[in-house]
This record gives sequence, C-alpha cells and structure tokens, in this order.
Amino acid sequence: MANTSTRTLRLLSLLQTHRYWPGEELADRLGVSIRTLRRDIDRLRELGYPVEAQRGVDGGYQLAAGAALPPLVIDDEEAVALAVGLQAAAESPVEGIAEASVRVLAKVVQVMPARLRRRVEALRAVTVPVGGGAPAGSGVDPDRLTVVALACRDTERLRFSYTAADGRHAERQVEPHRLVCLHRRWYLVAYDLDRQDWRTFRLDRLSAPQGGGVRFGPRSLPAADAAEFVRAGLNGVPRPYRVAALVDAPAATVRAQVGRWGTVEEVDAGRCHLEMTADSLDWPAMALGSLGADFRVLGPPELLDLVGEWGARFSRAARRGAGE
Repeated sequence: MANTSTRTLRLLSLLQTHRYWPGEELADRLGVSIRTLRRDIDRLRELGYPVEAQRGVDGGYQLAAGAALPPLVIDDEEAVALAVGLQAAAESPVEGIAEASVRVLAKVVQVMPARLRRRVEALRAVTVPVGGGAPAGSGVDPDRLTVVALACRDTERLRFSYTAADGRHAERQVEPHRLVCLHRRWYLVAYDLDRQDWRTFRLDRLSAPQGGGVRFGPRSLPAADAAEFVRAGLNGVPRPYRVAALVDAPAATVRAQVGRWGTVEEVDAGRCHLEMTADSLDWPAMALGSLGADFRVLGPPELLDLVGEWGARFSRAARRGAGE
C-alpha cells in the first residue's frame, strides 16, 4: 500500500474527475480498506477540500460541485521531495510511468504557492537527468539543495564550506552550472574561482551555501554535459568493489534494467557481461537478483560469498513457507 502522502494525492486526483465514486470502488482503486479511505477523506477535508459523502449501502464520495479547490498544502521539504521523486519517476523505464509522472508534476506545480513553485521549478530546470532514481541516504538538506539550484538557474555566484574526502575543510567560491543525481548522490558541477578550473562537489559534503548576488556569464564546460563531467571524475576515484558477472540474458534486456549503473557488453545472443562499481555489495546483489535470469559471479569473491548467504536464507524461508 502506498504511503499516506502519495495515497492522498492519488485520492484527490480521482475525486477531481468530478464524478461520484462509490466508497467500495474508490477504496479498491486505492488498495485500502473502507476505514482507511474514511481517514484519507477526513485528511482532505482538514486541508480544505470540500468532499461530500453519501451514506448507506450505495454510499460514496465526490467533491462539492462548483467548489474552488485551495492550493496544495505542503511544506518546503515536501515540495522538494515531491519534485525529486516525480522527476526520478519521469525517467522510469516502466511503460506509462514516465508520461504520468510528467503530467502529475506539471499539475502539482501549477497549484503550489508562488514561493514553492519557484524553488521546485529551479530544481527541475538545472538538474541533469541521468536515471537511477532519486538519491537515498545522501544526507542532503532540502534547503541546501534548493539554494544551490536557484544559484544555478539565476547564474549567481555561490559561496559555501566544503569538506573534502580527506576531511579537510575549506571555503569555496564558485560559478554553479548544473546539479547531477548519479549513483544515488547529488553533485554540483561548478567553475571554482579559487582553483580557476571546473570541479565537482558532493552536496552532502557542502554546507552553508549562500548566493552573493553577483551574476556571471556562462563558461564552456569541458564535457558534452554535466553528467558526463561527473562520471569522468568518479571514474578516477577508486571505489571499494568492482563487480563482474556473466548473465544468461540478452544484453539489451540487461541494459534496459540495470545498464544505467554499470557497463553491459554482449557475449552472444543470449548472454552478456555486466560490470559495475559500488561502495557496498548489497546493491549489486539485489540488481543481479532482479534480472530474472541465471548469472555467474566473476568477482569479487566477497560478492560470491554474499550471494551464497542470501541464497541459503531464501531457501530456508521457502521451506518454512511450505510448512517444513
């Protein structure tokens, strides 16, 4: 079942079709119980949406005819989360999801208060789509993210404190270019005025960003786009694990599912070679398991051990489920 915020947006979308919804049908569309539906209806009413109810065996719900809907009631962090989530969904390979996400994001932005709309639209405008979903666990504060996004959009110089990988702290002044979400992290691509060169900054290592009000003219980025620039920088950074596997599936199929996180090369019509780098082996193990095809781990040995442990655990779960 979807979380409360997502479900409430879905409920509002259904009610906005201006048709009468029998309670059981509406609950079934949302995948919830009648009791949960009533709570969600009450939540919409608390937000100011005039939802009328008809009681009885054939009872149901509809929005009051001719009523003007209030603006979408969400706070700043929720607005940023919504934009990031829907933008990530707009890159989904699942049929129909991308188009629907673009439509709903456009609708939501239209009913946001002007202040929130400016922040969300700035984030959409300066983020380079790469794929792989929204970042998780990167520790980036939404306010920090939108301050940087606004500076990118407005071509305004940016000052911030930065902690390098070796733990050293420094004050930086840059001309921000674009934001990139890659390998589940946010990166800022900017021209470093102190180093007189282009640099990539991880946003979770960046603090206290401030726009100085000084505008700048655009410079030529030494790469096809910001995403390529970030990738090139990351390829020069040693990562703990380099994963390689032989997958019994066509290269095109594997590339469509996990190609954004690694390199897929065709071996023959029914097999391919997959390589990826990762900080943890949990993600490559999940990615390989999600392919729905047999595979052989070529390295590292730690991944082979992990797959064996997971396989044994799943086998025990299957036996217990069968009543053994």
